[in-house]
This record gives sequence, C-alpha cells and structure tokens, in this order.
Amino acid sequence: MFDPTVFENLKVAIENQIYDLDNLSGKIKITNRIDRLDMSVLSREFAIQFSLLDRSDISAEIRLVAPLRELAAEIMEVPGENPGCILILRFYIQIINISMQCEIIQDIMQQIWSLDIAPTQTLRFVYGREESIYMNTIELEFNRKINEDHMGDIPNLIDHVLRTLSELRNI
Repeated sequence: MFDPTVFENLKVAIENQIYDLDNLSGKIKITNRIDRLDMSVLSREFAIQFSLLDRSDISAEIRLVAPLRELAAEIMEVPGENPGCILILRFYIQIINISMQCEIIQDIMQQIWSLDIAPTQTLRFVYGREESIYMNTIELEFNRKINEDHMGDIPNLIDHVLRTLSELRNI
C-alpha cells in the first residue's frame, strides 16, 4: 500500500486550507498552482499562489520543496535522518518609490514574521516603459525544514500570510 511522503502530507494540508479560503469562505482567489516532479534532479515542488479578493495586484505564494536527499532519506528510512521539506513564502507587489516602499515592506515583514533572517526583496522592471513601476518579489525562506510535526502550525502560517497581504495593500 502507498505510504504518502512528508511532502505529500504537507502539500495536501496546505492545499486543503487554501482551497477552503477560496471556495468556502471566499476570502481569497487562487491565481496559480504548481505541482511538479523534476525528473532531472528527482525533487518535488508544490506552489500555490493567491490574492485577496479586493487586491488581485498583490499576491502571495506558498512553496514547498522536497529535494532528492530528503525524499530518499524518508523512503529508504535512513537511520539518524529527519526528513522534511523546505518552506518558502513569496509576496508579489508593484511599487513606484523603491527607497520608501521597500523600507516599509521590510518593517511589515519584520513585525508580522519576527524572523531572524531578513526577507529578500528582488525588483524587476520593463525597460523602455514610460512609467517607473517595479515588480517587487519578497521572499522568506525559513532556515529549518518542516515535517508532519508542524501540521498544527499551518493555520497560523496561513493567517500570517493573509495578514501580510492585508498590510501590503495599505502601501
């Protein structure tokens, strides 16, 4: 019988809660979903992107990655290994004033997430466009793996993501 991996269990838990926010409570709108098996490096990746209903120009993405080493350790039941997944959060927002808005975003992320690591803000723009609009991708990569022991943290994680989206819309 098939025994789901840590990745599969976490993916389903995250996916179910996000779809409930879209379909049942109508708080968000899912805008993209990735469920990928990368055969070249034998890794798994799941990502789900969504936005608040009133601000589709600001979105969040929850990304779960299981590299080969983690999958193999779990499937092969390697002694001493504690298999898990990498959790990455991304937020996408358009900004105009880089110095002011990036600083505000940094403060918002620190207030909500209270992280030891600083979020990474990556800016992109279209060359030649008259307006100076920048797409800011804010990324939080947690410095520890997650596994099924963290299932109870998923609702709190999603609440923090929603709170972050809400704060970002005020910029």
